[in-house]
Amino acid sequence: MTELARRVREGEVRALARAATLIENRSSQADALLAELFPHTGRALVIGITGAPGAGKSTLADQLAAAYRGREKTVAVIAVDPTSPYTGGAILGDRIRMVRHHADPGVFIRSMATRGWMGGIARATTDMSLLMDAAGRDVVIVETVGVGQDEVEIARLADVTVVALVPGLGDDVQAIKAGIMEIADVFVLNKADLPGAAKLEREIRNSTSLAHRPDGWSPDVVKTVAHEGGGIEELIAAIEAYRASGAARAEKPVIWKARLREMLRERLMDRLPLDELEAAAVDVSERRRDPYTVVREFLDRIL
Repeated sequence: MTELARRVREGEVRALARAATLIENRSSQADALLAELFPHTGRALVIGITGAPGAGKSTLADQLAAAYRGREKTVAVIAVDPTSPYTGGAILGDRIRMVRHHADPGVFIRSMATRGWMGGIARATTDMSLLMDAAGRDVVIVETVGVGQDEVEIARLADVTVVALVPGLGDDVQAIKAGIMEIADVFVLNKADLPGAAKLEREIRNSTSLAHRPDGWSPDVVKTVAHEGGGIEELIAAIEAYRASGAARAEKPVIWKARLREMLRERLMDRLPLDELEAAAVDVSERRRDPYTVVREFLDRIL
């Protein structure tokens, strides 16, 4: 085992931070490191928290981290923040909101910029969660950006997907739409002390009663007031119930099939010469070449 991998396995925070930077920057060392660490993964509980902006995802992540620490579990929080249009970096807002954990070595917080990646998570989020798993973290909490209905990539990453909704943000309309409502393993009705909470709960339950998941699971609805810590114990109980179910185990091959497909797509895209791709795009837009021939020619070169 290489020195860095050994230090990561021992849970050394500085090594973990260095490895996380290699992964996020897509360093040539990252794949070899992750391949070495992969046999030591599969033990952590990966919880994905998604939902619309303003749903209180950061507060839920903070409270979950505190609750699991109270159970003497080590925690990693991966918070995906929007990319700055000026610097290309993340605002790192979650590190500010979770400042109470800064002196606790049992909580490792990493903010990541989306860097233009779609679906609410960053390109390296899956690899980052595997790194935290290999480092011995018991619980890995992934908080997505909060982009709305198309934020479904988290379901391919998390063992348990928590969808947070709040009254007054149009969630009653979301409850009858496709998108994030269909990936929930647990629903959180946050800010449940606000007017409209009962109506939203009815909408969620009506929506889930009409849906028939292939795994047969019926998502629970947990009411929380996260800024006060209300309902967090009930949320953990719902998360653990799904984790213990046959539905969670049956999803593993499906999740890895999607991950492998995504990894192959990324590696193929990385091998494309960007300058030639841009030139081809100009040719296609001006009808000098057709896109089908362009794609075939690129595939012939890289396969």
